[in-house]
Amino acid sequence: MNRNYFLLTILMLILAAGTFFLKKQTDYKQINADKLLWEIIQPSRFVTTDQVARMIIQKDPSLEILDVRSPEEFAKFSLPNAINIPPDSLMAPSSNDYFGIPGIKIVFISDDGIKADQEWVLAKRLGFKNMYVMKGGLNRWIETIIQPKEPGESEPYTAFEEYEFRKGARLYFTGAKVEKSTVSKKVKVVIHRKKKAAVAAGGC
Repeated sequence: MNRNYFLLTILMLILAAGTFFLKKQTDYKQINADKLLWEIIQPSRFVTTDQVARMIIQKDPSLEILDVRSPEEFAKFSLPNAINIPPDSLMAPSSNDYFGIPGIKIVFISDDGIKADQEWVLAKRLGFKNMYVMKGGLNRWIETIIQPKEPGESEPYTAFEEYEFRKGARLYFTGAKVEKSTVSKKVKVVIHRKKKAAVAAGGC
């Protein structure tokens, strides 16, 4: 069985279980199953770790990160300004305030992306819009943003540009020192440190 269809089946089962336990009096504009299935198979519902890193660095005011892991996992590590909404709290009245805000992009995150995917499906079923899943989750974030690997010499130029961005992003998020790339003269680093103000000639 194709892995994508297998995961899709699992998501649909989780969706069915989740909506079954919703209170009957809850007023949600649920979308039909055919439309939901179409939305699930669209690759545009995913954002990459690089896209999320850029939005955070640029302080994008439309970004809202929802971390669906447990409070214990969230306390150990998460992304800047992320909001912790564990799966059992997603349907709580207080959590609904984070959804349906005009102009806001919601990005679900979890360790490997599976829990985030499940919560995306449930929220989508309830009719919420402008929601995405960070592909690969925080595991992928560590691999690409916190511990980026330098491309091989035969890799395309774009791979080196991506690597330079990730080195700058790593510096932004951790403050760690990053070794200079062998191609540092060929590409521009996206993130720059502020230069110290020059001392006027003939100072004290």
